[in-house]
Amino acid sequence: MEAANKGATEAGIKSIGLNIQLPEEQISNVYATKSITFNHFFVRKIMLVKYASAFIIMPGGLGTLDELTELLTLMQTHKIKPFPVVLFDSMYWKGFLDWLHDSALSRGFISGEDFDLLRICDHVEEVIEVVRRWREKHQVIGKKAVSA
Repeated sequence: MEAANKGATEAGIKSIGLNIQLPEEQISNVYATKSITFNHFFVRKIMLVKYASAFIIMPGGLGTLDELTELLTLMQTHKIKPFPVVLFDSMYWKGFLDWLHDSALSRGFISGEDFDLLRICDHVEEVIEVVRRWREKHQVIGKKAVSA
């Protein structure tokens, strides 16, 4: 989240940091224009998804995996409309993707179409192109999207 807020700050764009209250104090994102702190992860995840038009997932830990799998589940079950979900750094995500393919897919827990929800990128330019192509295809204007 820090990278996105830092980029927004450098571009002169307002951004919101969604923080979570933890037993060990967590410092709010210094690059966020506004910071909102939540007591529960599920509320934070709802806010992350509600206003998103793309998810760029950077290497992270259990919280990152939790948010990624929640997002994919919401798309898979048609609870939210799909939008680009980009996993950045293919080498980092390789083990996770191999597990999904070799264990979850092979046992029928997910379908091959579920992989269509993801894009894997190693360069910032690729990420920008994935999001740009999706927006053009779906004619995203503001918060409304119309499929082309």
